[in-house]
Amino acid sequence: MTSEITRRGVLLSGAAASAAVLGSSMADHAHASDAELLAMPLPPMNHRYLLSCKLGMIAKKANGRALSLAERLLLAKEAGFDGVDLDEAGGLTPEGVREAVWQSRVFVHNAINHDHWKKRFTSANKADRKQALDNLLHCIRVSHSAGGSGVLIVVGRGSDGPEDVIVERSINEIKKAIPLAAALGQRILFENVWNQMFYDHDKGPEQSADRWAAFVDAFDSPWVGMYHDIGNHWKYGNPGDWIRTFGPRAVKFDIKGYSRAKNAWTDIGEGDLPWDDVRKALDEVGFTGWFTAETGGGGLGRLKTVRKQMAEVLGVG
Repeated sequence: MTSEITRRGVLLSGAAASAAVLGSSMADHAHASDAELLAMPLPPMNHRYLLSCKLGMIAKKANGRALSLAERLLLAKEAGFDGVDLDEAGGLTPEGVREAVWQSRVFVHNAINHDHWKKRFTSANKADRKQALDNLLHCIRVSHSAGGSGVLIVVGRGSDGPEDVIVERSINEIKKAIPLAAALGQRILFENVWNQMFYDHDKGPEQSADRWAAFVDAFDSPWVGMYHDIGNHWKYGNPGDWIRTFGPRAVKFDIKGYSRAKNAWTDIGEGDLPWDDVRKALDEVGFTGWFTAETGGGGLGRLKTVRKQMAEVLGVG
């Protein structure tokens, strides 16, 4: 009984502080039952597509003061997002994340550690590969603690060695994380990025996703898949065709805009990315699940704009 009262006190004190900055939403928790407060939040259960933003897109300050993690999560909810992807997971603890999710009542579906660009599974340095593995294991624990279902990682860099060498290095290390991922129900998901892996960086736009699909298949594990960034490789291939190639390998999607004509990133829905074919491909493969914005963020107004852009390109409300 004492622990339950203590937990309620912590949650309600956090709600009061957040309400002073962001409005009344968290203060409304005062009317919730103990069972409602102690349960982890859930996303909508009847949506084919769930919309999310990266934590790094959410403002860190409001009204001249720093926002807590719980307050930042709440901003995403107030903007209309169904959840958040923790792309700052390397600096978070499983305990701190769980507390923030409890306080905010906002669903977190995934975790990311951006140190994957520095500590890479493809590195020739054994210590770097070990740190990459430790980082992945940490993110698996963070996502599980938050109530999420996966971890996004960048595998490494093509410049770390010949493709057959770096592929073997990365597979050997990542496989070591599969037992923990399976035990905690977390998918290890690769993001396609401009890292000179599984595409030709200096060649044209008619490239396929076949090499990426073969890499995923090499693990022969249901716990490994793709977190496919729809905008990242529009410069190199048709995103609809990549979605068709990945099929069920693509577990989650990142969304951003890109202009081939200008060779530049854009807001979602701007540029010349063929969203009609993207929607058609998603229908063909029967995708249901999470889409996360990866674009410039900010305060509540900007987050609402991004959420609206996502809904428009995906054809949802």
